Amino acid sequence: MADKFERTELLLGREAMEILAASRVAVFGLGGVGSYVTEALARSGIGALDLIDKDVVNISNLNRQILATFETIGMDKTEAAAKRVALINPDCRVTPHKIFLLPETADSFDFRDYDYVVDAIDTVTGKLTLIEKAKAAGTPVISCMGTGNKLDPTALRAADLFETTVCPLARIMRKECRKRGITELKCVYSEEKPIAPGTADCRETPWNVHADMAGETISDLKSCGSVPEETERRSPVPGSVSFVPSAAGLIIAGEVIRDLIRRSR
Repeated sequence: MADKFERTELLLGREAMEILAASRVAVFGLGGVGSYVTEALARSGIGALDLIDKDVVNISNLNRQILATFETIGMDKTEAAAKRVALINPDCRVTPHKIFLLPETADSFDFRDYDYVVDAIDTVTGKLTLIEKAKAAGTPVISCMGTGNKLDPTALRAADLFETTVCPLARIMRKECRKRGITELKCVYSEEKPIAPGTADCRETPWNVHADMAGETISDLKSCGSVPEETERRSPVPGSVSFVPSAAGLIIAGEVIRDLIRRSR
């Protein structure tokens, strides 16, 4: 019988597959980005996954989250993710954590247990807490910046946070990381300017020319004291599509796989 990862091994080699099988990765946030990170890691042969999220699958998730189907609506995202991983790679050890990563819950995790940490959290406070904890433990971490109100997956980039441009969330994160003495952070971000909901005309307008509103929630921007009065009056819920968060998640998974192999050789 053919091995389920034989096509991957053709590209990465046997040694790399053994490294991945021995690796434990924590994915914080199982939304549009994190669910695809989890999917790709499971299909790449990662040996252990810790999956962290307190939300349940909602009908509004159907347009962009791979865990969301009519069968999983109302199910805990961690449960839905664990069941999906088991169907893909039953050898992967999944540890679900039904909890949000916040300053008051961060001590529930020993970040030294992980070979890599993925930040797919959608609040600034949670992201900063996670990054600080991972850095203090000496554990590699990759952070996703804003994917809401974006339409161009080709504008996504992997880079150091302090080399990013355009992304409003990255700008806020740079400021807050500097305050905390964090001088480097791998991230995935978009060079597409955020689109104001309701303004995109796909028939006439290129994806990446709008520049009106950040794709982050109002609460995120407030937490850093950066909400223009006119923005605050608008809907706090960003628009999203199936093909931008998913692309960001797959890029992140690729960076995790590449880094795990490189660091172990």
